[in-house]
Amino acid sequence: MTGRQKKNLCRIVAAAALLIALHFIPAGGVLRLALYLVPYLIAGYDVLWGCLRHSLRGNVFDEQFLMSVATVGALALGEYPEAVFVMVFFQVGELFEGVAVGRSRKNIAALMDIRPDSANLERDGELLQVEPESVAVGDVILVKPGERVPLDGVVLSGESELNTAALTGEALPRPVGPGDSVSSGCVNLRGTLRLRVSKAYADSTVSRILELVESAAERKSRSESFISRFAAWYTPAVCAAAALLVLVPGLLTGDWALWLRRALVFLVVSCPCALVISVPLSFFGGVGAASRRGILIKGSSFMDALADAEIAVFDKTGTLTTGTLEVTAVEPAGCGAAALVETAALAERYSDHPAARALRSYAGAMDADVPVTEAEELAGRGVRALVDGRRVWVGNETLMAEAGVACADAAAGTVLHVAAAGTYLGHIVLSDRPKPDAAAALKALKARGVKRTVMLTGDRAEAADAVAAELGVDEVRSELLPADKVTAVERLLSQRSARGKLLFVGDGINDAPVLARADVGVAMGALGSDAAIEAADVVLMDDRPGRLAEAVDIARRTRRIARENIAFALGVKLLVLVLAVPGKASMWLASFADVGVCVLAVLNAMRAMGYRE
Repeated sequence: MTGRQKKNLCRIVAAAALLIALHFIPAGGVLRLALYLVPYLIAGYDVLWGCLRHSLRGNVFDEQFLMSVATVGALALGEYPEAVFVMVFFQVGELFEGVAVGRSRKNIAALMDIRPDSANLERDGELLQVEPESVAVGDVILVKPGERVPLDGVVLSGESELNTAALTGEALPRPVGPGDSVSSGCVNLRGTLRLRVSKAYADSTVSRILELVESAAERKSRSESFISRFAAWYTPAVCAAAALLVLVPGLLTGDWALWLRRALVFLVVSCPCALVISVPLSFFGGVGAASRRGILIKGSSFMDALADAEIAVFDKTGTLTTGTLEVTAVEPAGCGAAALVETAALAERYSDHPAARALRSYAGAMDADVPVTEAEELAGRGVRALVDGRRVWVGNETLMAEAGVACADAAAGTVLHVAAAGTYLGHIVLSDRPKPDAAAALKALKARGVKRTVMLTGDRAEAADAVAAELGVDEVRSELLPADKVTAVERLLSQRSARGKLLFVGDGINDAPVLARADVGVAMGALGSDAAIEAADVVLMDDRPGRLAEAVDIARRTRRIARENIAFALGVKLLVLVLAVPGKASMWLASFADVGVCVLAVLNAMRAMGYRE
């Protein structure tokens, strides 16, 4: 609780204590009014001042105006205890709102702790402590154990483990060593790391995350927009209805005091603060709950869209798959499996192609004494080299045809055929493996009512079909250019229902146009490109597709809570309004229908912050 909230709590307690004490003090006339004005002003001076200030600025019809008119009217009618009670109860509601918003902000503001205070810059043999904003790309910085990584970079020396929980929600430390990329915002747990900075602070991971969080509240959901529009016409309409409730029956009966009292009860009941406060608070709490799970939702409007997910469209490489090639099959023909792998790896010794790197990693340590000469990369076909005096070809079917060697059919994936001295030795299959949770993620989305899952990829049909079959994707469209992906998404958008939404999940620069076109664009935040993250509406910080089902759960739960508050508040208010016209509702009941409902709605809204998997 903040200092201001503690002060307000003291005011509420003091006003309530005086109200109770005055009940036992016999007084009448002006003295009684003067005594009750003390707790009234203690509890409500800021409401009265706010009403006056807003009215002078032209913003007349708000909850402070309703509270001021109703309580001043009650004082004029001699209902002093009721006037004080209404004001005290209103302040109790405001206090609950402040505490609830504070808790929700704390969930999101915890992310602000990832902002680094300083960076240890190496310059001319000295170590200088500087602001991260002043460090340039290419500079070398030192990150000591226990410090937060201030900027994105590549490890030059040192080995350690990084706590990435603030970025991804994962508690398991990530080992890093020379050559590994490191994201800002992580905490260095063990050894000292020397990093070469790869991005300026403004473009770093931590800076992008903070920008996403700080802008999250700027985009309103349909429910929030409804509340804003509702309040704009609702309050003037209520004031007009209260005026008619005084004038028409007053003129007919002449009992102005009776109908004024009923009109004041009507005004107290009509205050829309329960809706105005609780619905945005529900969505704000949902954004906070998602952020704790490593899911950054850029605005509550996307909460609504996520809740209506009907079609889920995925990129393949880096989204459903790891994005790195691995050897998945070794099929020897004219030699043993070990000899096939070693021959191919030696021929690929000097290649920097991803397939070559994967093959060398699979082969392990190679005999450095084996001479490899005349190594030549043949664009789009493979490599040719002399390995220990033998001419070796490693590549696709086209290269084998050039070598005059007949090759066998191979399974789906990246296939490296190997031939030596005119003899076919076999082939090695490399595949981009699905992420461990990809199949479960698609199944979880289906369980949540997503009707279709679609995979769009630029990869070859054979590789795409194999991944789709393994994961259980409903539809797959392969060999697509970026423009083709946009066309495919446009077609899918036309096939969704009136309320259904299309989600697109991707990670590459080529996915940015599709992410922007989809109803909800979801980007992979840890390995995804800057363009994809900027174009997306939701960012999964740990690159796990399984987080998408969690995001849908959080969105639906949040919207359900907001709708509960709308129905509850309007239902209670309508009931008491009906009772207020014939005089069946007292000022005490009116106070509960206003502030009591507000307190209950705020407490219900706070549930949105407490999502558990």
